[in-house]
Amino acid sequence: MKLDQTDMKILSYLQENGKRSYSEISRYIDVSEGTVRSRINKMLENEVFEFIIHTNPNKVGLYVQAIIGFSTKLGEQDNIAKSLQQFPEVRFIGAFSGKHDLIIQAYFEDNDSLVRFVNEELAHIDGIVSADVNVELKQYKDSFSYVIRQ
Repeated sequence: MKLDQTDMKILSYLQENGKRSYSEISRYIDVSEGTVRSRINKMLENEVFEFIIHTNPNKVGLYVQAIIGFSTKLGEQDNIAKSLQQFPEVRFIGAFSGKHDLIIQAYFEDNDSLVRFVNEELAHIDGIVSADVNVELKQYKDSFSYVIRQ
């Protein structure tokens, strides 16, 4: 699906406030409510975006965020990524070029939970050569907005 300026405007307003009504968005961008509704439905069908609830980890008892970079045995990257998907602590898994083959973002209640995860869970996954554990000390920005305001 190729997005046009109207789609981008709709996305921009939804990213500011995902609870905005179709009629409110239509007034902002000067198109009919039906146009907004059909555009949103089409973008949802084409997986351009999805409606989600972004929870503040600290407010639900997850006080430790870790970014963990892995070096993997050749040929094991996909298997390791699939193994990591089973853990509810893991929010993000990606393959990267550079120093680490895989990088994950994971959330934990406390440092002890992180240490247990590394020493008990990660240690049992075949193919992990090393894990570079980085704990967030201070957060400056956390955004899921990828659309530039039109």
